[in-house]
Amino acid sequence: SVMEDADLSMLVPAVCFASVGTAGQRCTTTRRLIVHKSLIDEVVKRLKSAYKQVKIGNPLEKGILCGPLHTTAALEAYKEAISAATALGGTIEVGGNVLEGRYVEPTIVTGLPHNSDLVMRETFAPILYVVPCDGFEDAVAINNEVSQGLSSSIFTKNPEYIFRWVGAGGADSGICNVNIPTNGAEIGGAFGGEKETGGGRESGSDAWKQYCRRATCTINYSKDLPLAQGIDFS
Repeated sequence: SVMEDADLSMLVPAVCFASVGTAGQRCTTTRRLIVHKSLIDEVVKRLKSAYKQVKIGNPLEKGILCGPLHTTAALEAYKEAISAATALGGTIEVGGNVLEGRYVEPTIVTGLPHNSDLVMRETFAPILYVVPCDGFEDAVAINNEVSQGLSSSIFTKNPEYIFRWVGAGGADSGICNVNIPTNGAEIGGAFGGEKETGGGRESGSDAWKQYCRRATCTINYSKDLPLAQGIDFS
């Protein structure tokens, strides 16, 4: 989510990396960008410029950000999503085309309702849906209305927004970031989500659970057996 006080010089490369990197196929890829209505035109303008500079090709080569889609099924999902976005009245701001093989253009879509099935559906391809919000509460509501809940991020300088975002009434995802992308920095923390992307955590503070079991042990090293409530069986 992008609040009215967001630093756009940080936002644009973060969003570009999180939505285009790995050809949009990470579980933590940014698929929806919720932007305060006062900034949406400027954000889309800057993102379009950044997307046009993205190099597509062999991801093992230096400087290549976007590689191919993994499977033919992923390619078909990309094409179906682009066709659906156009049919529903969305605007393809940049991209939207299939290149050779399983290479596709990273795509930005605007003009679709935030609660449309297409926007709320996970398509593992480099497609970013940009939707407006009225303010913080609206951004949280839109963020939380989907069935997925792995990773989310907010861009703001406002401490109130930050602590509400990561608090109980904020983002309902397992990973709640602030002023960084939704992907790329989660390896050191307990990784996992909520809702349909729930199921516990791994790594970070929960790494021990992969190798140990938890047990509460009380050991009496004395020869006495003090009992609660002063009970005496003698």
